[in-house]
Amino acid sequence: MRSVLNVILNIIWLLFAGIPMALGYAVAGLICFVLIITIPWGIASFRIANYVLWPFGRTVIDKPTAGLGSAIGNVIWIIVAGIWLTIGHLVSALALFVTIIGIPLAIAELKIIPVTLTPLGKQIVPSDRPFATYGGVTQV
Repeated sequence: MRSVLNVILNIIWLLFAGIPMALGYAVAGLICFVLIITIPWGIASFRIANYVLWPFGRTVIDKPTAGLGSAIGNVIWIIVAGIWLTIGHLVSALALFVTIIGIPLAIAELKIIPVTLTPLGKQIVPSDRPFATYGGVTQV
């Protein structure tokens, strides 16, 4: 039953929030690839774009091997792109809160903000395995 609900929420999410936000991450990723030195942020941006297209049934956890490099990279990301993408999530969440059906989507939108601000050193795993750290999971 839970997987059916996840699919329904993901389809509604895709139409009202997923596609616009994924496009924002894709643009940020393309800019990072053009600048060459920021390719690691571009890869993280595309992984988050994948996550925001279909977030229900998945969760974000800290990657246990992340170190100082990820922390420094996240500070740079916040300044360059994280703030703008966070503003996009906030605006989208406000628009979704207007309708009753949109309230769970708005809450999900707000839950994505931490990975938007600090994408390096994170992993995306299925919600039924929130403590999984390796073995075929998408890493951010």
